[in-house]
Amino acid sequence: MNSTFGIILALSLIIIMFGMGLSLTLSAFKRVLVFPKAIIIGLISQIILLPILGYVIATSLDLSATSSIGIMLLAACPGGPTSNLLTYMARGDLALSVSLTAIASLLTIITIPFIMQFAMIEFANQDQGVAVDALTMIKQLLVIVLIPVSFGMWVKAKYPRFSIKMEKPVKIASAIIFVLVIIGVTFSIKDVFMGYLREAGLPAILLNVSTMTVGFFLAVLFRLSKPQAISISIESGIQNGTLAITIATITLNNAEYAIVPAIYGLLMFGTATIIIFLRKFLGNKDDLALN
Repeated sequence: MNSTFGIILALSLIIIMFGMGLSLTLSAFKRVLVFPKAIIIGLISQIILLPILGYVIATSLDLSATSSIGIMLLAACPGGPTSNLLTYMARGDLALSVSLTAIASLLTIITIPFIMQFAMIEFANQDQGVAVDALTMIKQLLVIVLIPVSFGMWVKAKYPRFSIKMEKPVKIASAIIFVLVIIGVTFSIKDVFMGYLREAGLPAILLNVSTMTVGFFLAVLFRLSKPQAISISIESGIQNGTLAITIATITLNNAEYAIVPAIYGLLMFGTATIIIFLRKFLGNKDDLALN
């Protein structure tokens, strides 16, 4: 994915995050903090279960060292602004999604080096230190997610009529950006798509589907609401492919490690589309607590 597309995507997400903030209230975040069960379950799914599932997939499929490290790299990079967008479109608990993205992003500053150190030794027999640019991650989180969402919430509190009028346009813009992202990702790897698909398609889709499924049913097991389960499922299954590619190419200095994250970046939108359509056509009847 080239830098121009990345900049356009970042700007688009900032605008959409502002729009999402127009649908949020401070009380929604207070509920997340006062009743932290959903946050705890989401973090367990993202930070603990996700890398375990990645390791199981890498060892079960007898993958090459390159693909195995790519899978572990993906599993080490959960969440991101895209998961917030998809949660919004799937009518999940947006406050929970934003909270999970923020907390998990901070935690991965510690967990990514640990997971990747393990992966490099396990699959490549290399003791290669992995550093994460913590300051850059925090800046991206603030600029793309937290600041625009907070500004949107402020506008909602100050100008409630405007936020109501903007609800439909924001949803339309979200759908358009979603389609454009799919087209952009496809175009960016069009020349090597089939080769990437053969090498990384199966492990990438297995990681995506298994983590989304585990996240959802873990939420169901602990009797969370359907919107909360949707949020945890998406946060668990939609990895930060851009961060994974950046670490592969810059930190690890091996573009081949980015093959799985690159193909995953496209395939994940397929499963996300299914969830969005199911939520749209099933209506509100499933939004009651699962008890």
